[in-house]
This record gives sequence, C-alpha cells and structure tokens, in this order.
Amino acid sequence: MNVLTLLKVLRLSPYWKPHNSARMKIILACLLVLAISVTLSNADCFIQPLKQEIPDDEITGCHDWNGKLHEFGSHWRSADCYDCSCSRGGISCCSSFATPVGYDEEKCVSIFNKEACTYKVVEKNDHSKECPVHGWVG
Repeated sequence: MNVLTLLKVLRLSPYWKPHNSARMKIILACLLVLAISVTLSNADCFIQPLKQEIPDDEITGCHDWNGKLHEFGSHWRSADCYDCSCSRGGISCCSSFATPVGYDEEKCVSIFNKEACTYKVVEKNDHSKECPVHGWVG
C-alpha cells in the first residue's frame, strides 16, 4: 500500500475531520519516519538452510561453511565478523559491522579490522589521518 492510497483510506475514516488535523500530522510524521528508517536499514544478512543428509531426529545442530558443528540455539561470531545462530531452519547470519559510505573516495580509503570488526576511513597517502564519514550502512 503506498502513501497516497493510505491517505485516501484515512480520509474516508471517521478520524478524518478538520478538528483532527493535528492527529493526521502525527500519523503522517510517523509514516515518514518509518519510510526513512526502512530505506536506511541495510544490514547484510543471509540464511543457509540445513542439509537434510541424515534423518531429522538425528540432526543435533548446524554445520557452518568450515565444517564446524554448532548446536541448535547456539550463537557465534564468524571469522568474517558475522553474528550467526543455529536453528532447525538453518544458519542465520548478519554482519556485525557498519560499512562507511559518503566519504571522499578519491582522497580516502576504508580499511577493515577483522579483530575489532570495524572499518576505519583514512587518507590514502597518510593512514594516520582519518577522513570524515557522512554515513554508515549495516
């Protein structure tokens, strides 16, 4: 349902009256905040379904991409900085880090620290000088 359709529905509702314009402004503000927050949410997630090689009652957990067995209900952080969990549906993982966007890519470079699971944006010619970052995704 798009915003125009929603407005038409609200206009037909008993809440749409001239004295309720303040309530309508609040609803519109909430919808705007929701629309903006959904478009800014861009976490990197994936699901790896369980491989049904053995009968379901014998499965005790999930095998990750390195072959390690994780019990159902367990949580761990991968070497690539993904927060993962194991369930009967499979392995679910999401990035634990935010990726920098909106910086001067000609002058600066982003460097990923796998131990801290963070990015640092520094000048290409002098890594001791950090660059301003205007946004982060993830």
